[in-house]
Amino acid sequence: MKRSLFGLLCIGVGLLLAACGSDDSLRPPPKESRTLTILGNGSVLDRFTGELWVIGDVAYTTTWGNRGTVGNAVKIWDVSGDVPTLIDSLIVPNAVTLGDVQASDDGQLLVVATEFSPGAIMLYSLADPRKPQFITRYATALTDPGVHTADVTRVNGRLYAFLCVDIGNTGSARLVIVDITDPANPTQVFTQPMGSPYTHDVFVRDGILFIAVWNDGIKIWDIGGGGRGGTPSNPVELSTLATVGGEAHNIWWYRNANTGERRYAFVGQEGPGAVGKFASGDIHVVDVSDMSAPREVAFFHVPGAGTHNFWVDENRGILYAAYYNGGVRAIDVTGDLETCDPANRDLTGRCNLSAMGREVGHGLLDGPPVYVWGVQLAGGHLYASDMLNGIWKLDPLP
Repeated sequence: MKRSLFGLLCIGVGLLLAACGSDDSLRPPPKESRTLTILGNGSVLDRFTGELWVIGDVAYTTTWGNRGTVGNAVKIWDVSGDVPTLIDSLIVPNAVTLGDVQASDDGQLLVVATEFSPGAIMLYSLADPRKPQFITRYATALTDPGVHTADVTRVNGRLYAFLCVDIGNTGSARLVIVDITDPANPTQVFTQPMGSPYTHDVFVRDGILFIAVWNDGIKIWDIGGGGRGGTPSNPVELSTLATVGGEAHNIWWYRNANTGERRYAFVGQEGPGAVGKFASGDIHVVDVSDMSAPREVAFFHVPGAGTHNFWVDENRGILYAAYYNGGVRAIDVTGDLETCDPANRDLTGRCNLSAMGREVGHGLLDGPPVYVWGVQLAGGHLYASDMLNGIWKLDPLP
């Protein structure tokens, strides 16, 4: 979902690592980390593959940037077998790159974010998931010059799209919240400039809105579940936390399906990178037990690689992270993540989860070079979108 605008400056054939900075060389995963079994690959070589969404036996992948062909296609896949099979390509007009693709919780609506000017979201009916039918294009002066990400979530019975909009002529990025309960007539209910310099992504659960605002870290707002009277049209800010190193890119607020505990939020950091060459950035762990006073308590680091999007198996407590050139990593996030031996703490006092042996699985490291953008757990399988190779289907950890 979600390539940083800064990252655009660091991409291209023949870029030197020094141009954007680099991490230490990529090392093999720890011995305790199990190899995830690859079932099959749906190859995409004409465009860079971006975001991923799977519903039932159909998957959608977006395309991004320019690989000789502009990234204006949504690829539609049959994933009923081991090898994803291309069904069709949905070409999105008036777009030069696509970001997010996501279906509504009832499986009836598909939303696609488009960049650059004129930025928009495209809404399609999924009455037939293999043949999305165009409903409307939502674009206003406030979605220009591009909608980088669009999270589709239901709040108090109504369906909303939370749009993170690129930096415009005003020099500010912004959040735009749109009511899409009636997909033929989307209605803006809220907007506010924010981000340093980007407003990149959101995570919504139980009436709480988390926003990744890059070097400002994360914001936490009540939109119906924080006890402060907030709504999607009138959010109430609960707190802000600047994460170590900034570059806050994406967020997952973890709810333990077995205990109901909602103690930790995971924040992805997207540092400098170059497609197919290198990446950087850690996963940051924030204790949000007290929403008014969040604390960063731990981190996970892969030498020589950087995280992008991730997905949490909340039944088993495993976070699956796309790690660009570092493949897919599976991290045990059960239990207490902020108590550790002094030898496993950094100078900020945070626990180093990688040093603590929390990596329990890895994938896509033994084949062709990869640059994994996103992952999703669906229907008992793990799917990964790879900018270089398309879509992969894997077995998750047993």
